[in-house]
Amino acid sequence: MVAINKYSNVPLYCQLKNLILKKIELGEFVADERIPSELDLCERYNISRPTVRQAINELTTTGHLYKLKGKGTFVAAQKNHINIKDYTGFTDSILDSNNPSEKEIFSIETVSGKNYPKVAEAFGLKPEDNHEFAAISFTNLVNNDVISYNVSYLPLSLFPDIKEDIQDNKDVLRGKYPLIPSVSKSSLDIISTDQREAAYLNIQPGQPLIRINNLLYSKSGQPVEYIVTKYRADKTILQFENHK
Repeated sequence: MVAINKYSNVPLYCQLKNLILKKIELGEFVADERIPSELDLCERYNISRPTVRQAINELTTTGHLYKLKGKGTFVAAQKNHINIKDYTGFTDSILDSNNPSEKEIFSIETVSGKNYPKVAEAFGLKPEDNHEFAAISFTNLVNNDVISYNVSYLPLSLFPDIKEDIQDNKDVLRGKYPLIPSVSKSSLDIISTDQREAAYLNIQPGQPLIRINNLLYSKSGQPVEYIVTKYRADKTILQFENHK
């Protein structure tokens, strides 16, 4: 067992952080496995509890570890890299998918603009006019791991049979080709997980999510699909690449 050097200029909590990171790198601590408790680490390395707590808290902040209330501290899985350079905005589109029924869809329902004013406003509509939308909820998986929760909103005035088409495994754009998405406008922000999202993403409520709001337009400039995608911040790294 590697010991903590109390005579080193490196702070004790930093030494413990490096030891834990090394064990993760070598596979001694594997993803989603609980690491020793604070008390165990105190006894193992003969250091104080505040020192251990500082190391654990910093590794939790950086996303290497995560805590489950009443269960302990666990190793976070390696993050999935999403290259923004290749992100077109059409990735999570229902309309632009060759076979939307193959997505991990878990609900298809009708919602009103009155109850979802931000959706209505995204399409340039007044919430009080009570327009109806198909709300299609689905998840994205990478290596059988859920990394995002998505909801696609489609105006029923443009796609009156969209719900039935998807349930019957039909091409939703058959006979509607003028409405194929061709332009995407996206915005990104950070939010906290609510109870519903937490259940589908297998995380605790309140954890951070990366939210991308994406509005798709047809060639004529008609808004045809509004997609809200929420990525697990603890499993996602967004990569940017720019050229002058």
